[in-house]
Amino acid sequence: MRVVAKVGTSSVTHPDGTLNDAMFTALASQIAALRGAGHEVLLVTSGAVAAGVAATGMDRRPGDVGTLQALAAIGQSRLMERYNAVFAPHGLVTAQVLLVPHDFGDRQQYLHARQTMLRLLELGVVPIINENDAIANDEIRFGDNDRIAALVAHSVAADVLVLLTDQEGLYTKDPRSNPDATLVSAVAPDDDLLSVAAGSAGTARGSGGMASKLSAARIASWSGIRTVIARASREHVLVDAVDPAVAVGTTFLGRDRQLSARRLWIAFAAQTEAKVVIDAGAVGAIESRGTSLLSPGVSGIEGSFAAGDVVDVVDPTGQLVARGAVAMASTDLAVIRGKRAADLGDGVSSLVIHRDEMVVLSALR
Repeated sequence: MRVVAKVGTSSVTHPDGTLNDAMFTALASQIAALRGAGHEVLLVTSGAVAAGVAATGMDRRPGDVGTLQALAAIGQSRLMERYNAVFAPHGLVTAQVLLVPHDFGDRQQYLHARQTMLRLLELGVVPIINENDAIANDEIRFGDNDRIAALVAHSVAADVLVLLTDQEGLYTKDPRSNPDATLVSAVAPDDDLLSVAAGSAGTARGSGGMASKLSAARIASWSGIRTVIARASREHVLVDAVDPAVAVGTTFLGRDRQLSARRLWIAFAAQTEAKVVIDAGAVGAIESRGTSLLSPGVSGIEGSFAAGDVVDVVDPTGQLVARGAVAMASTDLAVIRGKRAADLGDGVSSLVIHRDEMVVLSALR
């Protein structure tokens, strides 16, 4: 199997921000065991900012982006030093892969990143992946590595995504404030993942929470990937999570009906900076019949875009309906929006977004 494991800040560091050597050692041992059993493993790690906080003697995580970027640069080297040290006794070589939103938002860059990670696996190397927080200020604000782990899992066609956290898994309520909360052992593909109580947004040292893990599981599910959320400190957690016969944490089953690589990229990875507003009739046609978006259904444009860019398609209230790659630039759409094909000049197409280039997000909820 091909496995993507993600470990969070609260697992790889102590409360004071210093690196948790026992966790690094356990991760290396388990990944070595998986490699010995014939599995390929990519590790997505957080903790650079927290390690930078500890190294500089700060008593808390700062709030300004500039300092966060500097601390990420300081802490990232310390993370890799530790990973190199714990994997070396197992005869395993590690590689640092730092990603930014552009690496997923731009299709060509996405394919380049995928090619690099697959080549590392072919070479028998363990890729250690993190966000390049030292330069990606928007990504620090976005917040966590759960989504990146899911996108990495999709890009390399992983079989299993394991999200390691400081909780046993997904609970019916936040267990930290609700003693009657019970662990959810399995979530079916058709369950509304984001409607489940997800707890807080994150810890003081990190930026991810259960909600971000549910979002990551949702992405993985539409890629046909099984996801496990489990406690990082559980003995043999990675080895057990990879084995579908072993009950550990919460398992999210992958869908049999998967989005294509192109459509999944449009839905979850592509960066959108503009919106196309559509009327109620177009909303109904897209959601119920899966039609293409044509010019008569467009009532407004927010922002600018070129042909081929991915945009958000929203209803009159601003609610996100779909994402799609537009067939024309915003300047051209501004001329024909709201007009029927019969009212357009010769050779002017009314096609705004083809159905094959659009993902209806309401169907993914």
